[in-house]
Amino acid sequence: MKTILKNIKGDKPLWVFVSLLMLFSIMVVYSASSNLVNTYGKISSWQFIVKHLILLGLGFVVMYIVHLLKERAFLVLSHLGIYFVIILLVYTLSRGFTMGGANASRWIFIPVVGSFQPSTLAFLVLMMFTARFLGRKNGAEMPFMEALKKYWVYVFIIVGLILPANLSTALLIFVTTLIVLFIGGYPFKDLMKIIGLSFAGLVFMILLFKAFPNAISNRLDTWEARIERYFAKDDSSSDKIIINDKNYQEVHAKIAIAKGGLVRLNPGKSTEKYFLPQSVSDFIYAIIIEEYGLIGGLIILAIYLFIALRIFIISKNQEDKYYKILVLAVGLPLVFQALINMGVAVGLLPVTGQPLPLLSSGGTAILITTAAFGIILAADRIRIEKQRKDLDDFISE
Repeated sequence: MKTILKNIKGDKPLWVFVSLLMLFSIMVVYSASSNLVNTYGKISSWQFIVKHLILLGLGFVVMYIVHLLKERAFLVLSHLGIYFVIILLVYTLSRGFTMGGANASRWIFIPVVGSFQPSTLAFLVLMMFTARFLGRKNGAEMPFMEALKKYWVYVFIIVGLILPANLSTALLIFVTTLIVLFIGGYPFKDLMKIIGLSFAGLVFMILLFKAFPNAISNRLDTWEARIERYFAKDDSSSDKIIINDKNYQEVHAKIAIAKGGLVRLNPGKSTEKYFLPQSVSDFIYAIIIEEYGLIGGLIILAIYLFIALRIFIISKNQEDKYYKILVLAVGLPLVFQALINMGVAVGLLPVTGQPLPLLSSGGTAILITTAAFGIILAADRIRIEKQRKDLDDFISE
């Protein structure tokens, strides 16, 4: 343990914030998983929390190993990884299985690991690939047609393969990519061209799904239902809330938040977790507020905002453009994902299916999230080591 603590490098506040979320998730997941006993019958909260603890331990190991990797490792992984995830996404779209009643294939089964969602890995690899494109390939200065062949074709393939089964993740990937490219100095006029091409492509895919609904597994009906439900106006003059199959989760999430009040410290005493099928993942923030009050929910929000601040500070401190972009590219999606999850729980956004990073249960999400934080910490560690080396060289002269 002393050796591990001695070798923990990089931004110390970020280590603290990430560790706090991981520790807090143990209590929240244990409480929220109680409903799984009724849902699946053969599983207990203890079984679920033991699995979660193992995943957290593996996640910490992943973060620790990744934060010690050399620069060349990230360049190689981003180059080879883009081909690997494309193959994985193609396989998932054709052979993946459904979970939780979803009508599209998002998961594949891997021995030992269990169910695995490749879109999460694809997101991280594409962000690394984007940083490599801008920071090492001078993508901002590349002619549009050349960039289309060397970079954008991979973005379109990955987003296109994810979109049929997971619209929210596909949109999050695409929007985050545009933001990172804009921050990295990519020509605005070229971004507008890409947005135009992407919109045309999205319309074409929707028409294709409409014309051949059984040709490709997709969730078009789910998209339409969620959007219509979110923008629907209640014409009823009654103040009574009518719960149906369409608004079931949203209503119970609001009830959980209302029960939490302003200040509450009642861990493990949530009642709405028995009504929310996704209490350990998509709607875990509602359970947090029910058990710890609005103040508890705001503290969690503050931790994510502090993490965002550390990400911007680490990026700003980088002298190398590649690392500046890499830190933002892998860090911003985590913050966006957290804000989206919380926005859904409190009713500000339509249901998207995005987990709350490090707090929601899920093997794929935990391992990929900790790998992303490992990359951020590695960038800060490499910067510090370079500065020390330059100082030593200066002193020796």
